[in-house]
Amino acid sequence: MTSAAQVVGAVSAVRDRSAAEAESLLRGDERGDDRGLDPAASGATPPRATGIRNPTGFRTPFRFESDHVLLVIDQRTLPNVLVELPVRSAHEGARVIREMAVRGAPAIGQVAALSLALSAWLARNAPPTVRRSLMGTAARTLREAHPTAVNLGWAVGRVMVRFDELDQAEASGVEIAAGMRAEAEAIVAEATDDHGRLADAGLAVLPEVGGRAIRLLTHGNTGPLACGQFGTALGIIQAAHHAARPVHVWVGETRPYLEGARLTAWELAQAGVPHTLVSDVAAGSLMAAGDVDAVLVGADRIAANGDTANKVGTYALAVLAARHHVPFHVCAPLSSVDLATPDGTTIPVEERSAEEVVVIGGTRIAPEGTLVRNPPFDVTPADLITGIVTEEGVLRAPFGPSLQAAMARRNTRREAERSTVIEAPSPAGSEAPSPAGSDSPSPAGSDSPSPAGSDSPSGAGSDSPSPAGSDSPEVGA
Repeated sequence: MTSAAQVVGAVSAVRDRSAAEAESLLRGDERGDDRGLDPAASGATPPRATGIRNPTGFRTPFRFESDHVLLVIDQRTLPNVLVELPVRSAHEGARVIREMAVRGAPAIGQVAALSLALSAWLARNAPPTVRRSLMGTAARTLREAHPTAVNLGWAVGRVMVRFDELDQAEASGVEIAAGMRAEAEAIVAEATDDHGRLADAGLAVLPEVGGRAIRLLTHGNTGPLACGQFGTALGIIQAAHHAARPVHVWVGETRPYLEGARLTAWELAQAGVPHTLVSDVAAGSLMAAGDVDAVLVGADRIAANGDTANKVGTYALAVLAARHHVPFHVCAPLSSVDLATPDGTTIPVEERSAEEVVVIGGTRIAPEGTLVRNPPFDVTPADLITGIVTEEGVLRAPFGPSLQAAMARRNTRREAERSTVIEAPSPAGSEAPSPAGSDSPSPAGSDSPSPAGSDSPSGAGSDSPSPAGSDSPEVGA
């Protein structure tokens, strides 16, 4: 039996190691792997490099090549080829989001925030009235790129609040760009810390199964590629693996985009976690045979009542889990919660291209002219969800009050940390150093403390250690 202290220590070690890896990646340290060039690497946006074949090792979805060029991994080419696409503006950020080069709600929000700050740098010399128009258009373009993922709108809104504050204070264009960049990087750093806390809390929901491995079923992709530097559902799995709790993961292929087969299986292989790829339609028979101990999924948006939008196919898994009495847990940071959306019926779900369904690997699998419906998400009702795992603990039904209480605890915690930071002496005489003129932009998670601090972070009333990060506006405000 692993003690609580050992479990928490393992979570801390995993997150610290992930943060260290992320730091070197975000600073542009390309270590690695097999660097053969593949001229067939795809992407509508011109790639920075033609590709690295069969990439291995820990990967974050983005890193800075220089102060004003963000390199985003094209997740459409993984696991066969690693291609990085340059993003220098909000419009290029919206393109990589819209075209699914970057995916996963947390990562989408972070890329949106950073690309918006890059647009502010490009507009630094524009007259104030022109700059306001440019930034308004940039923010609107980003929001429209992926309307279901609430993290995107939340992150864009938060960075634009900073723009408005500096603009009203008549700051210079350079000062505005630096302030927006600092706010965007704070979002990235907070996400790293939040996901580490979420992994800590998630260990409490894993069932005790005796001496055998815990058999977990997951859907979509919820690792570092989708989340930034750590992961949500996959972060819990990786933490359990490093805490010496044997796990075996059933990886649903996740049609039509195959995120499970292409990305989740690849990330689990890099982490050394035992796993088996299964077709999506095999989940029911696995549960019927008693081969699934729990289901862990992510979320693109959680409504105020707990209804959850996630990768299409999640709802079917929740129904199967309820039928077979298998715990079904949604694993997501509170930045994925939208208190302004009352329930799942009001969550927007876009329609994507028919080509994603009828073409696989360049080969058409349906007759020409076949009608296609391709909603990329579905909504799981709250009454099918066993628990929602967040950085503030495991939330239980009724989810309306527990989500509101968790949001309040998070805001109080961050305000306390913000006050501590303000009271502490600044080495450079400034609270937030400007990244705009720095050769080494601040990496995600570099200021994040260890998540250890609570042996059992489950339930709405659990005590929460104080994390790094600045105050965050209420989601949906």
